[in-house]
Amino acid sequence: MLAVWMVATATLALLAWLLPDFRIESPDGDSPTQIAVTAAIGAGAFGVLSALVWPLLVRALLLVPALVLGALVFFLNGSLLLVALSFTPNGRGEVAPATAVVIAAVMSAASSATSTALAVRDDAAYGRRLARLAGRRRRHAGDPPLPTAPGTVFLQLDGVGHDVLRSALTGRPPAMPTLAGWLGSTHRLTAWRTDWSSQTGASQLAILHGSNHDVPAFRWFEKETGQVMVCNRPSSAAELERRAVARTGSRGLLAADGASRGNLFTGGADQSALVMSVAAQRGKFSRSRSGYFAYFSDPANAVRTAWSFVAEVGREVAESSASRLRRDRPRIKRGGLYPVLRAFATVVERDVAVAAVVGDMLAGRTAVYADLVAYDEVAHHSGPGSRDARKVLSRLDRSVRLIADAARYAPRPYRIVLLSDHGQSGGETFEDAYGTGLRELVRTGCGLPPAGREPGRRARRRTGVEARAAARSALRRPEKGRRAAEEAACEGPPSDPIVLASGNLGLVSFPDIAGRATLEEIARRCPGLLPALTGHPGIGFVLVRSEQRGPLVLGPGGGERELATGRVTGGPDPLARFGAGAAAAVLRADAFPHTADLMVNSAVDPATGAVHAFEEQAGSHGGLGGPQSRPFLLAPAELPLPGQEIVGAESLYRVFCSWLAPARDPGPARPQEAAPRPRRGLSRTSPRP
Repeated sequence: MLAVWMVATATLALLAWLLPDFRIESPDGDSPTQIAVTAAIGAGAFGVLSALVWPLLVRALLLVPALVLGALVFFLNGSLLLVALSFTPNGRGEVAPATAVVIAAVMSAASSATSTALAVRDDAAYGRRLARLAGRRRRHAGDPPLPTAPGTVFLQLDGVGHDVLRSALTGRPPAMPTLAGWLGSTHRLTAWRTDWSSQTGASQLAILHGSNHDVPAFRWFEKETGQVMVCNRPSSAAELERRAVARTGSRGLLAADGASRGNLFTGGADQSALVMSVAAQRGKFSRSRSGYFAYFSDPANAVRTAWSFVAEVGREVAESSASRLRRDRPRIKRGGLYPVLRAFATVVERDVAVAAVVGDMLAGRTAVYADLVAYDEVAHHSGPGSRDARKVLSRLDRSVRLIADAARYAPRPYRIVLLSDHGQSGGETFEDAYGTGLRELVRTGCGLPPAGREPGRRARRRTGVEARAAARSALRRPEKGRRAAEEAACEGPPSDPIVLASGNLGLVSFPDIAGRATLEEIARRCPGLLPALTGHPGIGFVLVRSEQRGPLVLGPGGGERELATGRVTGGPDPLARFGAGAAAAVLRADAFPHTADLMVNSAVDPATGAVHAFEEQAGSHGGLGGPQSRPFLLAPAELPLPGQEIVGAESLYRVFCSWLAPARDPGPARPQEAAPRPRRGLSRTSPRP
């Protein structure tokens, strides 16, 4: 404390000498000793105010949107400095308000750097700092003793495929040195296989709640309600969680003394922060945002994150410019608000989630599951193998190292399990490769004109959709703002097909046909549609239900595969290029009640694994093809794994439950608050209320 105070005093004196509108001496001048005393008083008062007042301010400001709170960090810190200078003798401290903001930021950074450097040399001091970072509450004498069984921390590195991680760990030098040190010593690495819907909504729902039944894609249309379900929309996430709990009869993986941080779903945890499924529920929003307090209650960390946020915006602008100069392919537009959205996903969400996990360990919770989304967000725009994405992996490695260091100070031992929910497959977008989008291809096959714009004019495409959803949730506007693309797809006459995209998986629904439209009905209505799709070089296969032959996969060259029998007729097997497990994955999805009338999967390059996303993404996931279906699991060597490959996220849930069984009993499911339901048919003609 004395060392930090001395550094803060020296910093304050130096700034008073450098800045013309800041002084800490009388107008007639003071001796160096008096200046030093004045600086020490000002620095000490600022430190005391920061320690005592700042946490109260942040707790009061939990009702303020997170991005607004980030902007207020500098203003509030400057205000504290103005108050601190009022304690200097005879009014010697005088500064312009704008300059006070700069001085406070510099002093916080200097104090943070000094205390961190000193704490690294002292394990006890480092532990106390981690406890402050997490907002740890003191345990009282009357509290029940914590279990001695090890707790488990699940860290989801969103979107990191198995091959990408192995390359990051075995490179020279490794991009992730902490995890590289674990590989082969304390942990072992294995791949697992996703379901057809290789995206966070389906995978995480099954991992946390044991079932992703009836989640055919990231977004899909439900005919009976006229609703477009979107996995990262709060009302949809809440409804999906309710359905999973009703189906399994269990609250979830984290039901017994667990915590959910930065996820789409709670997993049944009583402690949730930054979780999408509770973001829109009245009376629970402050709890879902409480993770911000754990981090921003430390003014030095608040300033550091604010600086990192600004630096990340600059990094994205520089990397995007460099990508254009190199003429990288594939390349998508990364302007507009995207640099800010990327900084929110890769800095604010990461820092808050890590601080929350540290707090959970120091509180001795049994199971913690946190999603770190930074890589997935960058890889969508830069490509899964890009140098931009590789740099993000290095920063994630530092976050994992911080969590591992914090485990040393926890009241119980912890096992750290790392996993991903899916991988990513690179490739040009479908529209960039062929000059037309899937929606236009479907409408042309149905004999309909292009929708919503003049012929020949390219549609405006939005990027950073997942980061936008997270930012809206932090802004307390989780389902407001501009009308989403999936709602625009529902406009038009009821006879028009609705076309939605989930990475390289497209969904086509005919809303005026009750239930699942069959091959024969579609052929009568739009005789040119299926030939247009199966004959297109960018389409790998189409799933449709036949009245006579059951679920049928159609592919290029006239190939047809009957999923019920496995019989292939008319040409090559449409699923041959998608791996041995493709048929089982497609057959399972065919049985979902809300599988679309047509499920369209893009083609895959068997040599490179490249696919064509139906969205504006340089790296995509959501369907079959390439590395997107091969995520990783990096688990402590003492935890048992099945003898065969783990297939499907529901299988991964069962593995995790077996690991947690000695430490918890999830108990029966409890009633959940129902998700808000839209009015029937509303999304066909009007924006969501």
